[in-house]
Amino acid sequence: MNEQCNTAKKPFEKTRLPNIKNLLIVASGKGGVGKSTVAAGLALSLAREGYATGLLDADIHGPSVPTLFHLNNQRPLSMEKEGKTWIEPFDRYGIKVISIGFFIDPSQSLLWRGPMVSNALKQLLNDTDWGELDYLVIDTPPGTGDVHLTLLQSYEITGAVVVTTPQTIALDDVIKAIGMFNNKNVSVPVLGIVENMAWFTPSLHPDEKYYLFGQGGGEKLSQQFQLPLIAQIPMNEQIRQSCDEGSLDNLFQDEQIAHSLSGIVNAVLAYRDA
Repeated sequence: MNEQCNTAKKPFEKTRLPNIKNLLIVASGKGGVGKSTVAAGLALSLAREGYATGLLDADIHGPSVPTLFHLNNQRPLSMEKEGKTWIEPFDRYGIKVISIGFFIDPSQSLLWRGPMVSNALKQLLNDTDWGELDYLVIDTPPGTGDVHLTLLQSYEITGAVVVTTPQTIALDDVIKAIGMFNNKNVSVPVLGIVENMAWFTPSLHPDEKYYLFGQGGGEKLSQQFQLPLIAQIPMNEQIRQSCDEGSLDNLFQDEQIAHSLSGIVNAVLAYRDA
């Protein structure tokens, strides 16, 4: 019994991927808050700043990256190098992109138990030919499940960005996600909170704001956990169109969106330089 207890108290043995300087997790408490769009926007912003960047879509429940990057029904090639088979990521907007959605039938439910999820995630991380990256952004499923446990227990994570919407039901769920990163056995720094869909601004009336999901939720969360609110991202019909059409570069034509994404990048870079 004592031997078992001692074993349970041993720290996790975490892997540092040799060619990737920083692993960033983008997380949320619940689905539908725009987490994947934020992850894609962060990756694209880092690439535009000149950083070698990759994006891994690890959302096994609803992989959105194939749609966001206009890669639906695509499957990456494999190649042999140095006696090993590697997955070749897609290159979009200067970002190396891999999604678990490339390997599953989008019309079928994914019925995987924990070990299968963990093994698939490790294969995507370890067997993709990422090259030399400054940042790998990982879009994780909503909640606190097997994907998060695998990442937090097995890899050196630089930090996490937590995405929420302003309404109370979203805030209640995201508190659990923040608690996961703050757990003493995990201790991954939360770099900041992103409040997505903070308000609705019609494209033809840029000075108007409609708080469809309430107001002040992100700020409340920021004060509760003493974490910076690094971005408030509005929504409009052009954002929806850019995401649906896989033309994410158009997001930067919207001054408010570009400013919001800049705030997320600044928080990431500030932590690196601290």
